[in-house]
Amino acid sequence: MIDSSKQDLMRTIQVKFPRLSKGQKLIAEYILKQYDKAAFMTAAKLGDSVGVSESTVVRFANELGFSGYPKLQKALQELIKNKLTTVQRIELSNNYITMENALKGVLKSDMENIRVTLEKINPKIFDEVVNCIFNAKRIYIIGLRSSTALAEFLGFYLNLILDNVKVVAYGVSDIFEQMINISKDDLVIGIGFPRYAARTIEALNYAHGKGTKVVAITDSLLSPLATKSDYTLIAQSNMASFVDSLVAPLSVINALIIAVGLREKEKISSIFTGLEDIWEEYKVYSFKNDTLF
Repeated sequence: MIDSSKQDLMRTIQVKFPRLSKGQKLIAEYILKQYDKAAFMTAAKLGDSVGVSESTVVRFANELGFSGYPKLQKALQELIKNKLTTVQRIELSNNYITMENALKGVLKSDMENIRVTLEKINPKIFDEVVNCIFNAKRIYIIGLRSSTALAEFLGFYLNLILDNVKVVAYGVSDIFEQMINISKDDLVIGIGFPRYAARTIEALNYAHGKGTKVVAITDSLLSPLATKSDYTLIAQSNMASFVDSLVAPLSVINALIIAVGLREKEKISSIFTGLEDIWEEYKVYSFKNDTLF
């Protein structure tokens, strides 16, 4: 399924090929054969590579239905984002983020990710996931590599509300050993974004084979995590650089935690009352008043 968007773009180029100009055909042939390289080229550089002008490259993008070359380039980058090495991601970020605009550029990118997430996420699926959390006998959360922080965050707060949550992580035992007792009454929540961690995909496949309900928090319905899941929560994670953008995924996870908490208001109030006493007794947090005297 991951290759469907690639096939759509490549098919569009093939269908339009006979009507293209001679110069545009050279561009089309180059992209069909080396789309992974073309994704990192400016219009001028792509034109130089095939021996045509920059304006010809722009007209080629228009011919494919894109408003400009940057839109075509973005589509090409989407095709290969899961295959990008860290070095390629650095090269990609250099096209958009500079030392002068790093703060503003990254913040604007993250704002756009949240905006797109709000448009893409399905509220009904979100509510069904909340129901699944309450109906599950046990809840397993797995997110590896850069998604580890997200999995730990979700696990930390769900553990305060519920008492049946386990975060599956790398450690002394393999992830499959930690999931050996999963059953159809349980729930597995998998978190992953490009580049998708292979072990997370394998874990979801294992759970799916056991008849366990699977929820994926990922960037697209074309994600390999989504193909293994019963429910998918979409969170945009377009990267502004070699660092993964986890702002929108974290926002979705925050919403999930709060939605679960709202159903357990009395329990949460009791838990945090007890925790406040413990925190104060054992000086878990630094209180400002303590520093005044």
